[in-house]
Amino acid sequence: MTSPTSRRSYGVKGAPYAFLIPAAILFALFFALPIGYAVWLSFRKVHVSGLGLGAGARSEVWAGLENYKDALTDNEFFDGALRVLGYGCIVVPVMLGLALLFALMLDSERVRLAPFTRLAIFLPYAIPGVVAALLWGFLYLPDVSPFYYVLAKLHLPQPNLLDGGPLYLALSNIAVWGGTGFNMIVIYTSLRSIPAEVYEAAKLDGANPLQTALRIKIPMVAPSLVLTFFFSIIATLQVFNEPTTLKPLTNSVNTTWSPLMKVYEDAFRKGDIYSAAAEATLIALATLVLSFGFLRAANRRNKQEAAG
Repeated sequence: MTSPTSRRSYGVKGAPYAFLIPAAILFALFFALPIGYAVWLSFRKVHVSGLGLGAGARSEVWAGLENYKDALTDNEFFDGALRVLGYGCIVVPVMLGLALLFALMLDSERVRLAPFTRLAIFLPYAIPGVVAALLWGFLYLPDVSPFYYVLAKLHLPQPNLLDGGPLYLALSNIAVWGGTGFNMIVIYTSLRSIPAEVYEAAKLDGANPLQTALRIKIPMVAPSLVLTFFFSIIATLQVFNEPTTLKPLTNSVNTTWSPLMKVYEDAFRKGDIYSAAAEATLIALATLVLSFGFLRAANRRNKQEAAG
C-alpha cells in the first residue's frame, strides 16, 4: 500500500508535466500535426484516369520524391530564391546594424528622452506588415507621394522605386523600418544587463565611450546579436507581405517573386496543394539548415574564445 507521503511526493514530481499538457496538446494540434500533414501531402499527387470525368477518375496516389524534383527544377521557384537572397543581403546587415547602433546610443550616459526614443524606434514594429507595406507603397507612387511632389518642386531627379533594381531597396526599406525596433529592444535589454562595475573598470583604465562600445559592449551582447540574426534569417526566407502588397502597384513584382509567394500561387490559385507542400517543406528545410549552421558556427566560436 502506498503511503500518503509517497503519493504527495509523486504528485509534486508530476506537477510540472501536468502544467505542460495543455501546451503540448496545442503544440501538437496547431504546429506538429499541420507540419506532418504538409510533409505527407508533399509525397502525394493526383492521378487522373481517362478524361478525368466521373466518380473515381481522379485519385490521390503516392508520388515519392517527384514533387521535390519538380520544385528543385522549377525556374520560377529558383528565381524566387535568388531574389530573396539578394533581398536578404540588404535587409539583414542594414537592420541589425541600425538596431545595434540605436541600442548603443540609447545605452549612452548622455542620451536624453530615452523612453520616448525607445518607443519611437520600436513603434513601427507594432504596425502590421500589410499596413506598413500599404503605407510605403503610397509613398513610393510618383503620382500621389508627397516626396515626389517635393522633388519635382526642387527640380531634383525622381527615381522610380517600384521598377528594376530600386525595387529591392524599396522592399528592403519596409522590412528594415518595421524590424529594426524589435531587434533594438533585444540588444538594448542585453546591454542593460551588463554590470555597472564593468563600465567603471573601463573608465579607470582610460577607455573612452567608443572604446567601451567596441571592446566591451558589443562582445558582451554577442549572444543577442546571434539571436536577432537568427530571427532575421527566418523572416527573410519567409518574406511574403511586402511583395504581395506592392504587386498591384508595379509590374516588376510577379505572383512568384518569392518562394513563399510561389507556394501560395500553386496552392490557392492553381490548386496544386501537393507541389505547394513540397515547396513549403523545402523552405522549412532551408531555414532549418541555415539557422542550425549559423548557431553551430556561433557556438564553436564562443567555445574557442572561452578556451583561448
